[in-house]
Amino acid sequence: MAFTRATGKHRRPSRITRTTKSAAGVAALTTTGVIGTLAAPAFAADAASVQQTGLTQAVTIGDTVAEQVDAQAAAQRHAADEAAALKKAEEAAKRRVMAEAKKEREVKARAARAAERKLLNTFVAPVAGSYVSTGYKTGGSLWSSGSHTGVDFHAASGTVVQAVGAGTVVTTGWAGAYGNQVVIKMHDGTYTMYGHLASVNVSEGQTVTPGQPIALSGSTGNSTGPHLHFEARTTAEYGSDIDPVSYLRSHGVSL
Repeated sequence: MAFTRATGKHRRPSRITRTTKSAAGVAALTTTGVIGTLAAPAFAADAASVQQTGLTQAVTIGDTVAEQVDAQAAAQRHAADEAAALKKAEEAAKRRVMAEAKKEREVKARAARAAERKLLNTFVAPVAGSYVSTGYKTGGSLWSSGSHTGVDFHAASGTVVQAVGAGTVVTTGWAGAYGNQVVIKMHDGTYTMYGHLASVNVSEGQTVTPGQPIALSGSTGNSTGPHLHFEARTTAEYGSDIDPVSYLRSHGVSL
C-alpha cells in the first residue's frame, strides 16, 4: 500500500520553504526600496516636527521681543531728552523773566533816583505869579533891627503860600512880630521862613516838596497889611538871614 502526501490549503509548508520565502521577501523589500520608502517619510516628518515646534519660532519671537525692548528704550530716551529739553527751556525762560524783572527794577530805581534828584534841585517862588514888593535890607523904623531881614511878596489875604523846595518842617506857629510862621529845613542844609500867615497847613516833622501848599497869606504879627514875608537863612534862628532873592535865583527861580 503506497502512502501519498496530502495536498490543499491545510498543508503545512516545510521549514526550508518558509525560510526561503522569508529571505526572498526581505530581498524583495530591499530590492524594491520599500524600506527606504518607509524610512524616508518618517525622517522627513521628524525634521518638519523639529522646525515647527522649536527653534525657528523661538528665534523669531526672540527677535520681536528684542525689537520691542529696543523701541521702548528708544522711546524712553526720547521722552527723557524731551523732558530735559523742556526743563532747560523752562529754566532759560525763568532766567529771562528774572533778568527782565531785574532790569525793570533797575530802570525804575534809576528813574526814581533821577526824579528824586530833579525834585531836590527844583525850586519855585513862594507865591506863584507874585513879585517882590519890599526888598532885602530895606531900612526903616518898621523893623526892630533897622532893616528888612527878608523880602515881602505881594499877596492878598488867603493866597496860597507854597514851599520853595524840598525839605522838612522844623517850626510852625506864633512867632511874635512874624505872626504865624513856618520854618523849613531845605535838603541842602539851608532854611526858609514864611511869616505873617493867616493859617498854617503843615506840622513839625512833615516833609514837603517844591510847590506844596503850606499856608495861606495874611497880616498877623507886626504887619501893615496882607503880604508874605519870606527869608532865607543859614540856621533856623532869627539873625542868620541871607539875601532871599539871590538864594532863589541861584536855584533857578526867576524873580
